[in-house]
Amino acid sequence: MASFVVAVVGYASLVIAAGYSLVALIAALAWRSYVSRRRAAPSIQPAVTVLKPLCGAEPGLYERLRSFCQQDYAQFQVIFGALEPNDPALAVVARLIAEFPRLPIDVVANSQRHGHNNKSNNLINMLTVARHPLLLIADSDILVGPDYLATVTAPLQDERIGLVTCLSLDAPTPRLWSRLGAMYNNEWYFPSVMLAWLFGHQGYASGQTLCLRRTTLEAMGGLRAFADHLADDYRLGEKVRAQGLRILLSPYEIQAAHDEPDFASLNRHEVRWMRTLRVIKPLCLTMIFLTFSLLLAALALPLLAAAGGIHATGWILFGSTVVARLGLHLVYRPRSRRRWLADLFLVPVRDLLIFGVWFQSFFSRRVTWRGSEFDVDATGVMRRIA
Repeated sequence: MASFVVAVVGYASLVIAAGYSLVALIAALAWRSYVSRRRAAPSIQPAVTVLKPLCGAEPGLYERLRSFCQQDYAQFQVIFGALEPNDPALAVVARLIAEFPRLPIDVVANSQRHGHNNKSNNLINMLTVARHPLLLIADSDILVGPDYLATVTAPLQDERIGLVTCLSLDAPTPRLWSRLGAMYNNEWYFPSVMLAWLFGHQGYASGQTLCLRRTTLEAMGGLRAFADHLADDYRLGEKVRAQGLRILLSPYEIQAAHDEPDFASLNRHEVRWMRTLRVIKPLCLTMIFLTFSLLLAALALPLLAAAGGIHATGWILFGSTVVARLGLHLVYRPRSRRRWLADLFLVPVRDLLIFGVWFQSFFSRRVTWRGSEFDVDATGVMRRIA
């Protein structure tokens, strides 16, 4: 009887692992097809203000900020903001102002705090000089093409759509920890979003790109409503849906820089992201181990061996899991000078590390963000630890 139960658990693990991996790969390929069919943006281009909060001189910052100054768009304003007047990112902005003298660029260096979320603090200060009825909030580490603004703002011509957001592929620096960090987003988080998209979920909102009407933001109380929240982008999406408006996941894929100097930095960032998920979707975090397909499949093999041997069905399920997992690695591999198969050996390492991050997320609500420590309560509100 005991061996029968062990065998059932083993085969159940293999079925879950293979099923999730294959469906996630199908979702990834379906998204790729959707992106490739992206239509040209319409000629109507309402005036838009782009808000770019800054914090430090990140690798490649000049090229990434410059891509926002090169948009094929009739009328747009760019606001760069920092909480500290001596922030090194502002030197990059000064270079852009000299390079694009005809582009309306405003700089806000204001240390005023409105809550514990410094990104929200920065954005609230920046909004005081915003001129246009459309607002686009975009992180400083993303690179876009000249059609980005036109593509992302176009869906807001439909009054039923309240927010447009984008997915981003992480482009790592050559460091080992950066490559592992990019795999977290590209090969685990990104496919889970695609899977939800495939089944019609429309609640995703990413701080990498948030485009909405100013009236929509004002109706929810402005950005001050999120000044103490860890998951400010998620809460913004909730408020948009509460107004009876839709969130649209744009087919425009953006590229985000990813740089991790060491393991401690990598682990700190990923634990914060996982604890953010714990705050906004605690049940999902508990069940998330079902997405660790390679680990589930590997653990199933000794169970089956102990229960009397691994039969052909078991090997087929295990092989399907491995092939689908490697497929996700290749589908979402960002363009780089590294050989196509150079990081294959990191796939099992990445899956083992993500299990460790998930395990850590249950033992504390404390997160580290930009060098500061915070406690986060069950509602997602942050409290700085002295």
